Amino acid sequence: MAVLPIRKFPDPVLREKTLPVEKIDDELHKLIKNMADTMYAAPGVGLAANQVGILKSVVVVDIDEGLMVFLNPEITWYGNETEEGEEGCLSVYPQEIQVMIPRSTKIRFKAKNEKGEPVEFEAEGLLARALQHEVDHIHGILILDRTSPEERRRALKDLAGKTLV
Repeated sequence: MAVLPIRKFPDPVLREKTLPVEKIDDELHKLIKNMADTMYAAPGVGLAANQVGILKSVVVVDIDEGLMVFLNPEITWYGNETEEGEEGCLSVYPQEIQVMIPRSTKIRFKAKNEKGEPVEFEAEGLLARALQHEVDHIHGILILDRTSPEERRRALKDLAGKTLV
C-alpha cells in the first residue's frame, strides 16, 4: 500500500487525544495496512494513528510475533512492579535518541481487533511496554513526558542539535 509520513516532535498533532473508532470499513482497513507498512519501513515495533496525522484510536504493534491491530485500546490494570527501560520513538527524531522510562512490567489490556471483535488479555515484557507506549500516544503523551527531568533535558538538547525532518 503506502508508507505514510511520520509526524515528528514538536508537531502539535502528537499532543492530540484520538477519537474512538466508530465504524469499521474499507477506509479503516486501508489506514491499518498503511500504518503497518509505515511501522515496518521505519522500522519500529509500534505505531499509533496520530503519529501519521490521523486522530483515530488505532494502534499497530509487532514485537516479532506478527502484526497486532488494536482499535480503541485501553489499559484496564497496571501491575505494581515497574521496570525502567530505554525507549525510543518514531516521532522523536532522530531515532537514536532514547530515554529511560519506567513502565509496569504487567498490564491488562482491552481493545477491538480489525474485525471489531473484542480482545482482552494480560501482557508482560516487551509487549506490555510497547502497548503502554502506544496507548500513551493515543492520549497525546510522548516518551519525553514519561522520563526524568534530567533525561528530558538531555533528549531535548540532543534534539536541538539535530535537524528535524
